[in-house]
Amino acid sequence: MFSVSRRVARATAFILLQNRALAITRLGTKDPRMSQIVMHGDTVYLSGQVPADFEAPLADQVSSTLAKVDALLDEAGTDKSKRAAASRARVAPPRLDRLDAAPPRRLLSATIYVKSMDHFAEMNGIWNDWIDSENKPARACVEAPMARPGILFEVVCVAAK
Repeated sequence: MFSVSRRVARATAFILLQNRALAITRLGTKDPRMSQIVMHGDTVYLSGQVPADFEAPLADQVSSTLAKVDALLDEAGTDKSKRAAASRARVAPPRLDRLDAAPPRRLLSATIYVKSMDHFAEMNGIWNDWIDSENKPARACVEAPMARPGILFEVVCVAAK
């Protein structure tokens, strides 16, 4: 009987420790429907980001939205690539002699919504200029009706801290 209660106590302690390590933090919660940023452990989730100016041309909408992503990742204590973080801290990135020594890729995934696939090539060119070519995330791009008629681009991102 004693060993069973000991196992239960150990399991409970592990769960408590695990819950502390994986605390959930929510930032940008002024909107009653969602948080702009949710952090769970070392994972950062950004809500769908759209441009501030719904009447701007596609190039401006994409650029301004990606700038918002950069700002939100910075607020969450991360960025789209480890190299950017290393250069900010003036620390040399680790050597890549071995696979397990590779730095973490900060931007893990992105889901892109465009109002029309006719915008794909132009959006992709801006995306390619923005993304760190050595830290490309998993990505999907779909055509979707938008919440407001003037929105041409939206992106949802997941990153590591």
